[in-house]
Amino acid sequence: MNKIIKVVSLFLLSALWLTNPALASAGTAETLDLTSSVAGIAAVAIFVISYMFVMGEEFIHLRKSKPVLIAAGLIWIIIGATYASNNIPHAAEAAVRHNILEYAELFLFLLVAMTYINAMQERHLFDALRSWLVRAGFGYRQLFWMTGVLSFVISPIADNLTTALLMCAVVLAVGKGQSKFIAVACVNIVVAANAGGAFSPFGDITTLMVWQKGIIGFWTFFNLFLPALVNWLIPAAIMHFAVPDEKPEASDEVVLVRRGGYVIMALFFLTIATAVSFHNFLHLPPMVGMMMGLGYLKLFSFYLKKTYKQYVDKNGDNALTIEGSMPFDIFNKIAQAEWDTLLFFYGVILCVGGLGFMGYLAMVSEIMYIGWGATYANIVVGVLSAIVDNIPVMFAVLTMHPDMSLGQWMLVTLTAGVGGSLLSIGSAAGVALMGQARGHYTFFSHLKWAWAIALGYGASIWVHFLVNGYMFDLPALK
Repeated sequence: MNKIIKVVSLFLLSALWLTNPALASAGTAETLDLTSSVAGIAAVAIFVISYMFVMGEEFIHLRKSKPVLIAAGLIWIIIGATYASNNIPHAAEAAVRHNILEYAELFLFLLVAMTYINAMQERHLFDALRSWLVRAGFGYRQLFWMTGVLSFVISPIADNLTTALLMCAVVLAVGKGQSKFIAVACVNIVVAANAGGAFSPFGDITTLMVWQKGIIGFWTFFNLFLPALVNWLIPAAIMHFAVPDEKPEASDEVVLVRRGGYVIMALFFLTIATAVSFHNFLHLPPMVGMMMGLGYLKLFSFYLKKTYKQYVDKNGDNALTIEGSMPFDIFNKIAQAEWDTLLFFYGVILCVGGLGFMGYLAMVSEIMYIGWGATYANIVVGVLSAIVDNIPVMFAVLTMHPDMSLGQWMLVTLTAGVGGSLLSIGSAAGVALMGQARGHYTFFSHLKWAWAIALGYGASIWVHFLVNGYMFDLPALK
């Protein structure tokens, strides 16, 4: 952990030391360059300290939203006080409102997606899939590949975190007493889930942010399918030989899908189609379509609630056992959203937005995208996402908005999505599995395979240049 903190601190401090403050973009006549000021340096220090707490969440058990919420408030206090003292308070007000609008679109979109996932979990759709895999009596190597394939296939539709947790539950259920199998299978799940999420607008927060910005079209993301597949397949093929060639005992557990479960799954796909249509055909924010999709689910939940008693009375104790003692309540599913994650996004967006408003992102953009070139910069973005987290890194890139071709925007989308697989702390999926498979899947058990994952990372970039080379001559949509 100390090494990670040093790397992050070195990256930020080197940006301060190596760059002339005059390079920071002023944006407007009323924008102050604070990169060399005490206020600016204090803001960077606050962000670094808060992110140390975020990266140490596994060890200190402090929810990641708490430090960044405090940091966001402190950074904007510094900005507000500085601008007020220079008699230009409206510039800071406009900037923070812009960041809040960015967050609101992301928040509402994710809230609907999380509500649908929670509803499908409550209807036992995921548990039914898990029980089928456990009952099937597959060998460890078969389960290794099946959980990997399912992680890669499900994460573009749901998200990489939910997918990883589901597949990890399967691995833990069948791998009792086989710690070696659980560890390598969890590494495989994290890599597959992150890779699967990288080629879909819905698969990861970073791809969602890029799509909502309108830089890459909805269907264009799927051109990353082959690079993402290679990113997972290479380390999976190497790890295959470390999986025990044995067969666990099959289980007879049967989980039935609750009433309306498949309808809710269909409504989720309809909601995705609605969001895509709003964005592609009406040129409206996709979150408006998602909120309309929440209306679909709320109406269907009203039907389930109203017919609950009639259904139980008609089908007796068996129906009561399957359905539970309480009718379906949509507001419970909304309440069960990942609020820590949603509030974390607020803190990150306002922290990074504040540092960008001070001029630091223009400074870093000058170093990376002009000094190093877009290709090297985008590859480094993927490595940084394994150390810091892909969300603030990608939001920083979007805020910089360097002048890049469509191919380069696709490259940074790929690297930010799959780069987090290099370390267990580099993605939400990895952090969650360290908690779920505690004692089996750890930072060091993942680090053991970092070299194989790095081979996949490099190969995926090469495949992107090979199959999507023509995109490097095309302009991005915005």
